[in-house]
Amino acid sequence: MSVISSLVPARFLTLTAHLVIVITIFWSRENNVKACLPLQFTEEEYNKEDIRLVIALSVTLGLFFIELAGFFSGVSMFNSSQGLLSLAAHCSASICLSFYVFQKWECWTYWFIFAFCSVLPALVELVLFIAVFGLKKKPL
Repeated sequence: MSVISSLVPARFLTLTAHLVIVITIFWSRENNVKACLPLQFTEEEYNKEDIRLVIALSVTLGLFFIELAGFFSGVSMFNSSQGLLSLAAHCSASICLSFYVFQKWECWTYWFIFAFCSVLPALVELVLFIAVFGLKKKPL
């Protein structure tokens, strides 16, 4: 099995792992929201932090849609650069978000994970979409 063809299943698995962890955070976000707040907090403060986290998780799911659309449409499935970037980003995100859930990290740490591990590969995916569909270049 060549290196490029082994990137495809690895990329899919790390993307799926990242997606599963983001959905898990949706279900168990209460502890992480409480970690963002002081020991004595009001309901208003809790709701404010909860809404921020829900927005971040929702945008992450939107970026997953972009990446999965590019992956399944074949635009970036066999692109080794995007495959390696996506593999590294989503593997890192899966590990970091696991710590985020289990060690109850504060909410602001999610934004760093989001920027480096979700936004970056999605932007490269959008560039590939533009190159393939807009500029009529080959997907590879």
